[in-house]
Amino acid sequence: MSRKVIIAGNWKMNKTAAEAKSLVEALKPLVADVCPNKADIVVCPTFTSLAAVADAVKGSNIKLGCQNIHWAASGAFTGEISAAMLKEIGVEYVIIGHSERRQYFGETDESVNKRLKTALAEGFKPIVCIGEMLADREGGKTEQVLEQQLAGGLAGVTKADAAKIVLAYEPVWAIGTGKTATPAMAQETHAFIRSFLNRTFGTEVGETIRIQYGGSMKAENAAELVAEKDIDGGLIGGAALKADSFAALVKNAIGNAL
Repeated sequence: MSRKVIIAGNWKMNKTAAEAKSLVEALKPLVADVCPNKADIVVCPTFTSLAAVADAVKGSNIKLGCQNIHWAASGAFTGEISAAMLKEIGVEYVIIGHSERRQYFGETDESVNKRLKTALAEGFKPIVCIGEMLADREGGKTEQVLEQQLAGGLAGVTKADAAKIVLAYEPVWAIGTGKTATPAMAQETHAFIRSFLNRTFGTEVGETIRIQYGGSMKAENAAELVAEKDIDGGLIGGAALKADSFAALVKNAIGNAL
């Protein structure tokens, strides 16, 4: 089955609003020839840069994403951001459960599930992150960990809503380390994730859900990774912080989708 490639840049805690706007302005002409019917290009800046980037991407083929969303409409949740706040700015995608949120800020499968259900109910396109630590992989627990995260994070999600989700597989041991799973290793894990989706939601839905690779994808390895059967794009960190490197990655990943 042919699934539309999705390349999303997660800028993490980088770029001021002015720097973010400059980055997008530099990126736009470099990816202007990418057909939006065949590939999605998403940028996910910091909260303080969302408005500036929303303005900068208007009329382009670049979509706006956010790095988090809270499940409550409002209230005493210091440091969080609500659906209404994101809607007002024009956010389309939201990242949920990134490994850094899990590792440093106590995100759990339960909180991922609550954020996901709110994102779906409010009409966002969620990018739900899952992935194992180095000890898990070396201990042969990769599939066990992923199945637990998938079952918990997607609990209670309907087939109709599941079709709207993007999954991002992050081998945590490969993030920011320069280490990358070989395409064959990445495909093996993506195929396991796909099998879970097919078992849970049926093949009619499971085969349509896009699964990104989030382990140090860069321009040099993007084409080889996305060529694999179950790898539908990438959630990009460091390589998304420069217009030329991100554009090269996008072009290499989607190839004939231009």
